[in-house]
Amino acid sequence: MVAFVAFAESVPEPGRRSWAPLLAVCAGYFMVILDVTAINVAVPVIGRELSASLTGIQWITDGYTLVFAGFLLTGGALGDRLGSRRVFCWGVAVFVLSSAACALAASAPSLVAARLAEGLGAALIVPGSLALLQQAYPTPAARSRAFGLWGSMAGIAAAAGPLLGGLLVATLGWRWVFLINLPVGAACLVLTLRHVARSPRHAARALDWPAQCAVLAAVALLTAALNEAGRRGWSDPAVLAGLGLAALAAVAFAVRERLARSPVLPPDLLRAPAMSGGAAIGLLFNFGFYGMVFTASLDFQHQRGFSALGTGLALFPAVAMTMFASVLSGRLSRRTGHRPLVVSGMLLAALGLAGWAAAGPDPAYPLLVAPMMAAGFGTSFALTGSTATVMGAAPAAYSGAASALFNTTRQIGSATGVALGGSLLATAADYGTGLRVSMAVGALAYLVAAGLARRCVPVAPGTA
Repeated sequence: MVAFVAFAESVPEPGRRSWAPLLAVCAGYFMVILDVTAINVAVPVIGRELSASLTGIQWITDGYTLVFAGFLLTGGALGDRLGSRRVFCWGVAVFVLSSAACALAASAPSLVAARLAEGLGAALIVPGSLALLQQAYPTPAARSRAFGLWGSMAGIAAAAGPLLGGLLVATLGWRWVFLINLPVGAACLVLTLRHVARSPRHAARALDWPAQCAVLAAVALLTAALNEAGRRGWSDPAVLAGLGLAALAAVAFAVRERLARSPVLPPDLLRAPAMSGGAAIGLLFNFGFYGMVFTASLDFQHQRGFSALGTGLALFPAVAMTMFASVLSGRLSRRTGHRPLVVSGMLLAALGLAGWAAAGPDPAYPLLVAPMMAAGFGTSFALTGSTATVMGAAPAAYSGAASALFNTTRQIGSATGVALGGSLLATAADYGTGLRVSMAVGALAYLVAAGLARRCVPVAPGTA
């Protein structure tokens, strides 16, 4: 990694209209999201071949999520201090090496350890990706298009992950789910080091390690408690203890930020409506979308008898809409501003989940296609504007930390949506009722996000 950084220092800055920085950054983000979605269809096979216990299988997926979500703010702060490009390259290198270790794992414990390292690499990649795009495309119109394409990468990876994972597992074996990251990561590093300009560094800003540890503890405890809530129930003592400890850690973080000489994000910045509101919108739409995807996956496999690959195909209408909705919103925002697009996207997604909830106890699959498409399109349509809102509210010196905050709240939203959806399915009088209630709660979250967008999202691109 030291060699990568040394080489990067000699690279000339590209033209601001070059497509290469966008391709480099999106390749890294695509790799991270693809790894999250592709592993889901491979886990049952991995568990059998490595003789993993149920706990081991859970940690193959949950361990990655815990480290990824917990270290996002640390990755953002490191990027602001040491340079976003440098930390981004470190993250890609860690991710590629740990992916190779995952592919070579001979036991479940070694695979879990490699997955934890992958999560750390992802936490270094994602905050830097938005910071690098903000640096490479300084004009509001170009930045909106770049953020739109960045957001569409999540949709493409989400769509390709289950299908590609299923095909790899069925043909070449589960180890290729990780090996595919190697060429993507290598291409990402080459493009980044050749075409992405050096990032400014703020080395004088000290890393507030007590605050970093507090937020890591809060996110890790919250994510673990939410994951367990889906299995144990919300009244389980371990779940309640985890939620209580997560709240204490969050309070400790807030107190430390008020007292620190160099906070992760200045309290005045956190109190800005565009920053806090944009982050809350990200939490809510991830809550609605990933809660829908999780409960729909269970319905398709456990109630309708679809295979893993069949479930990926059944979900394709939802995730396929995300492929171009972000790009479309990035183009439209130049004429309409961000607020109308975020509000309309959230209302459309709410209408989709409300339509599913109203479709009856056992609707035919064709009746669910339109609701899924509405949720996928609306979520992705709002992503560009909410991303631009958060990043536009932060000074350049705090772009990495702002990106980390936005993506941390989105991860929390995803974990909460999945946990609540699983809990509702497990505790409802019957499966159909639990599914409909879950969709109704998701629709309510989208409506709240629409209300927040009316108050917090600026009309004109690039304003806050």
